[in-house]
Amino acid sequence: MDITVLEVAPRDGLQNEPEIVPTQRKIELIERSIAAGLRRIEAVSFVNPKAVPQMADAEAVMAGVSRPADVSYIGLVFNERGLDRALAAGVHEINVVVVATDTFSRRNQGCSTAEGVRRWHGLAQRAAESGLLRTVTIAAAFGCPFEGEVAEATVLDLVRRVAEAGPQEIALADTIGVGTPDRVRTLVAATAALAPDAVVRCHFHNTRNTGYANAFAAVGAGARVLDASTGGIGGCPFAPAATGNVATEDLLYGLHRMGYRTGVGMDEVAETGRWLGTVLGAPVPALLGRSGGFPNLA
Repeated sequence: MDITVLEVAPRDGLQNEPEIVPTQRKIELIERSIAAGLRRIEAVSFVNPKAVPQMADAEAVMAGVSRPADVSYIGLVFNERGLDRALAAGVHEINVVVVATDTFSRRNQGCSTAEGVRRWHGLAQRAAESGLLRTVTIAAAFGCPFEGEVAEATVLDLVRRVAEAGPQEIALADTIGVGTPDRVRTLVAATAALAPDAVVRCHFHNTRNTGYANAFAAVGAGARVLDASTGGIGGCPFAPAATGNVATEDLLYGLHRMGYRTGVGMDEVAETGRWLGTVLGAPVPALLGRSGGFPNLA
């Protein structure tokens, strides 16, 4: 079975780094990812640079990357101004976030959850008219750092509401890394049933060391796209104690050993993870770059 691993290190990976990464290094990260076989890359975020300074050079990054015919670049968009910028920069897809709780939504996006849904509908319509593919991500789907538990019924009600705008994908995001495989299986299966025309995508953080188990549970329940960040870097700047995403190279090891096909070179991604550690000035959390794969026949 084929599983799409979607690379988010250039956006979600780097956005929480304290030191600004030079534009050329971001472009190099993207080019390395393409060379390793990754074909969908969340490259930039079109947000207010005062809120997320690391993403201030989004247009410069998009202007500098190569444009292979089989590579799709994704931009994170929160509002109409962000969509204007995304269209001008030439992304192929947009990802719009709707947060499952009001408190986190106001801190992350400056609006209530209900307003986030309304924004998504407007952005989805404009993006469709412009020929862009559209993903809506339900953030904090497994728990909120400010309101605590998020009821399954709350998430599924959001799934119904966002599905009305016709997304190609609905992503369930464990933004703060509190999910467990049982909850993942339930929400993925229910989302697929409620929105049969949309692909289920998942975004996991490994904050409490459940990210990989959650990813494999999601695939077993019907998810066909998994976000991952080379090196396991990243986190939400607006979530307390946020830590990294699941690492692309570590996730690939598990998927490949389980017999799934991704089309991505695990060793090449691990090498990029090691390189990324030199760029950031510290080793990345990913483990494959230290241990290597198995069996190792070299």
